[in-house]
Amino acid sequence: MRFLHTSDWHLGRSFHGVDVIDHQRDVVQQVSKIIAEHHVDALLISGDVYDRALPAVAVVEMFNEALGLLMDAGIPIIISSGNHDSAVRLGFGARAFEHANVHIRANVADLDRPVVIPGEDFDAVVYALPYLEPRLVADALGVETSGHEPIIQAALSRVRSNLESRRSGTDRPQIPLVMSHVFAAGGAPSESERELSVGGLDKVPHAVFSDFAYTALGHLHGRQTLAPNVRYSGSPLAYSFSEANHRKGAWLVDVDATGLVDVTEVDFAQPRALKTVKGTIDDLLHGAQFASAEDAWVQATVTDVDQPQRGMDRLRERFPGILVYRWEPSEKREQRRYAERVKPQASPEEVCGEFYEHVRARSLDESETQIMQRVLSQALTEGANL
Repeated sequence: MRFLHTSDWHLGRSFHGVDVIDHQRDVVQQVSKIIAEHHVDALLISGDVYDRALPAVAVVEMFNEALGLLMDAGIPIIISSGNHDSAVRLGFGARAFEHANVHIRANVADLDRPVVIPGEDFDAVVYALPYLEPRLVADALGVETSGHEPIIQAALSRVRSNLESRRSGTDRPQIPLVMSHVFAAGGAPSESERELSVGGLDKVPHAVFSDFAYTALGHLHGRQTLAPNVRYSGSPLAYSFSEANHRKGAWLVDVDATGLVDVTEVDFAQPRALKTVKGTIDDLLHGAQFASAEDAWVQATVTDVDQPQRGMDRLRERFPGILVYRWEPSEKREQRRYAERVKPQASPEEVCGEFYEHVRARSLDESETQIMQRVLSQALTEGANL
């Protein structure tokens, strides 16, 4: 039996101000083709279907279209809620959707209500854990200790109890898979994830999932392997430049009556390459080593000691896809308070020049000095006529 493990679709999210909903539609098309070409038996979406609790109407309509397309494959679609989702809104109509083979788990009461997929000589038993916010579910799970780990341990205790009951009631092997939206210790985060908590209380040891045939994790946006049977699929698109080196995709997970058989990568085509470039503005504008970034989405960091004039506009002439501009001078000028920099008997020109350099971290150039002198001259003339 083959599963396609995806997560963190973040429908409705933009990329540094660029609307990517059409690219998200393309990902859905790719998922549909992968299901057909690789003979997938069930699709898993491990949380963060939406990017926000109140998605825009157009985004909800887009997900409706996506479900319609994916349901045409006639396979189970199993969805769990993530920390970006509204569990109530995502879970609306969940019982009705089950008649269409779409299984949404967004409620703590459904922790031990698996989706059972019969195989030829075994049953795949999928436990889709919704995102479990400790403050909201601690009482329901009987947990008094703070942090995510005791919450997940309590949830898995319910899962194991249900699994044991199922195994005692049948001779068919029951092969358990778990979906969970957590920050598993050892996973590599990126800049586009929202922290689940502070102080390290959000991290859960991946060993808590060791006795399951496969654990399909969501939350971290890089595809990665924590153990052969514990993996993140990552987000299907990049949502920050920290993901520039990610290979976006999903996992094809094969199980049989003995448990996990194989896990293989499948990649998603990306709409545009991401490039991070760094150097002086002259290097960035003329250096041959940056040619590959000319057609990419770009994050540029300029290292000039003085902040370049019109830096973003000038770089956009070479890199039309520049989205992020940063100035990180290679040498730090001596930082003093503005009042300390101004000479006691400084002229108006010197005062203005010092203020400009304090704010912009560079001196006025010749044309700017001329403008300042004209303005000061006009101000002094008008003041004398009052």
